[in-house]
Amino acid sequence: MPHHGNEEEHNSSAGQQGGASEPVIRDNRKVDPVTGQARHPEGSQSAPESGADAQDSDGDALAQAEEILNGIEVPAEESVAQGVPAGSAGNAEAVELKNDLLRLQAEYVNYRKRVERDRAVAGEMAVIGVLNSLLPVLDDVDAARQHGDLTDGPFAAIATKLENALKTYGLVRIDETGVEFDPTIHEALIQQPGEDIEVDTVSQVLRSGYKSGERVLRAAQVIVAVPA
Repeated sequence: MPHHGNEEEHNSSAGQQGGASEPVIRDNRKVDPVTGQARHPEGSQSAPESGADAQDSDGDALAQAEEILNGIEVPAEESVAQGVPAGSAGNAEAVELKNDLLRLQAEYVNYRKRVERDRAVAGEMAVIGVLNSLLPVLDDVDAARQHGDLTDGPFAAIATKLENALKTYGLVRIDETGVEFDPTIHEALIQQPGEDIEVDTVSQVLRSGYKSGERVLRAAQVIVAVPA
């Protein structure tokens, strides 16, 4: 005989055949025809509900995270990553990376300029050191020329070559007369009253001075004519 419901009900009905009791009918439908809600077997209601609650909780967390990420707005022109949607976390990281690279590039450029400047200063100081060491030699050349020892001959040619070679390194002699006295390049050893002099004027150079560029290596020792 065909049966409906579970096996236990069928066995119970079969054992009571011929009796006076009426058959027991159980509704095992999984959907309630009145409320339309799903039915759950007894003892397993808590597990599906807890799973649904966890799924809802995860969905809320993901939604909040997506809302936060979408709230980050970064101009598209500042992004260094191609194909990264504007407003995403990857775009923000790309902008931060770009800023780090720009700072690194600026530090490198400043470092290179500082190194080049230090190298130029070191080279200039080396040249100045050599020029300073040769100033006594130039004084001897001047003294020999004043005494007439370098009017002619091989030593005169050597002295001229030496002076010309030092000029190529920026050495300039300070030995002009008739110019206004300048305490930055002149050292006054003697002052004499002069005629028709309105300002202190260099009348005679006792020892030549030298400078390299704007740096004065040695001031010229002079006699100054002052207004009477």
